[in-house]
Amino acid sequence: MTYPDLIGTDRARDVLLDHLTSACDHGLAFCRAVYHTSPQGDVVPVAGGLDAGLPDICVRPDLDTLTALPWEPGVATCLGNVTDPATGQPAPESPRDLLRAVVDRCAQHGLHPVVGPELEYFLCDAAPDAPQGWRRYSDAAGVVYTAGLRADGDNHLLRTLRLLRDLDIGVSNGNHEFDGSQFEINLTHSHAMDAADRAFRFKAAVKELARKEGRLATFMAKPFNDAGGSGFHLHLSCVDDEGTNTFQDPSAPHGLSATARHAIAGILAHAPALTALANPTVNSYKRFGPDTLAPWLIDWGLDNRSTMVRVPPERGAGSRLELRLGDASANPYLLMAATLAAALLGVLAGEEPAAPLEGYGYDTTKSPMLPTTLPAALDALEADTALTELLGKDFTASYLSYKRDEVERFQRHVTDWEFTE
Repeated sequence: MTYPDLIGTDRARDVLLDHLTSACDHGLAFCRAVYHTSPQGDVVPVAGGLDAGLPDICVRPDLDTLTALPWEPGVATCLGNVTDPATGQPAPESPRDLLRAVVDRCAQHGLHPVVGPELEYFLCDAAPDAPQGWRRYSDAAGVVYTAGLRADGDNHLLRTLRLLRDLDIGVSNGNHEFDGSQFEINLTHSHAMDAADRAFRFKAAVKELARKEGRLATFMAKPFNDAGGSGFHLHLSCVDDEGTNTFQDPSAPHGLSATARHAIAGILAHAPALTALANPTVNSYKRFGPDTLAPWLIDWGLDNRSTMVRVPPERGAGSRLELRLGDASANPYLLMAATLAAALLGVLAGEEPAAPLEGYGYDTTKSPMLPTTLPAALDALEADTALTELLGKDFTASYLSYKRDEVERFQRHVTDWEFTE
C-alpha cells in the first residue's frame, strides 16, 4: 500500500494478505512527520510534526486502485487514503486529498478536469569511479524522437513499456528524448484524480524497474550540466456534466471557448505562484533559460512550443491547453491541483488573456519572467492569497516551511562548483 508524501515520493508498507482485512478496517498507522522528512532523512520542523510530539496519521488501503505488480509475482499494490485520527478528516499535507478538494471545487462550477500527463526522465548505469556514482546509460546524440537500439542498446524503453502496460496505468507510447539516456513515456488522458494517481504510480514504477536492473531512473529537473532538463507537461481540458468538452467553440476566437480563454488567463495570472509547485526544487531553476524549450516567461501561444501555455492544434472534442511549465520532479498531485486552481480562478474572474505569442519565444520585451529561483517562487506562492486560499492555508504553510528548509540546507552546502571555482 503506497501513498505520496509532500514531494511525491511513494511512502509504503507491505501487508501480508492474511492481515489485509484488518488494515482496511482499522487502517495502518504512520508517523505524520513522514510528510515533513527530507530526502536526506531529516525531519523538518513543520507544524503538526515535531512540535506536536510526532503524532500518527491513519492510512487505509483503497482497494479500488488494487492491481497486480507485473514484476513481483504474488504481489498486488494499491494506493492509500490518509486521515488524521484526531479529526477524522484528511491530513492537511496529503497531496491526494488536496487535489480531490480542488477537483470538487471545479465540479461545483460544472467543470470536470481531464488531464493527460507527459513525463521525461534520464536512465543511468552504476559507475563507482564517477563522482556521483552514476553515468548516463547512453551518450548517443541527435536521437530525439527515436526508438529501437540506435540510442537504447538494451531495449530499456520497449521492456519498460510492456511492464507498465501490464500495471494498467494507461501508458500509451514512448520514445527516446532529446539528450542521450533521456526518455519520455506518455500516459492516456483521464479525469484529473485518476491521471494524478497514474502519474504517481508511473514515476514510482519506472524508478523501481530501474533498481531491479541495478540502474537509476531520475526525474530530477536537470541532472547533468551538459544536457537539457526533464519536463512534466500537462494536457488539460474540462468537460461539463454531460461530458462535452467545454474548451471548444468553433465560432469563438481561435476556436476556443470563453471558458478555455479564461482558464488560460488564470494560469498566466497565477504563474509565479504556480511555479513553486510546478518547479519545486533548488535544481528546478537550472532547467530554465533561453533556447532550452523550458518556459521561463509568462506567455501562451497557438501550437507554439516556446511558450509556457501551448494550445495544440486539435479542436472540437480534442480542444485543450498544454502547460509546459512543470519539470519532472514535481509531485503530480500538487502540480495538477495548483494548475486546476489557477485555471478555476481565471474562469471565475472572467478575464481574457493577452494576444497569443507569435514566433519564437524567450523575448523578455514581450513577456514577463517567471521566478528564477526557488526562494522567489515560494515568496510568490505565499503572496498569492487567492491561490493559497483555494489550496488551503494549512497545506500552504506546511509546504512553504518544508521547502524553505530545503533552501536553507542548500545554501549551507559547499558544492563541487565552488571548490573548482
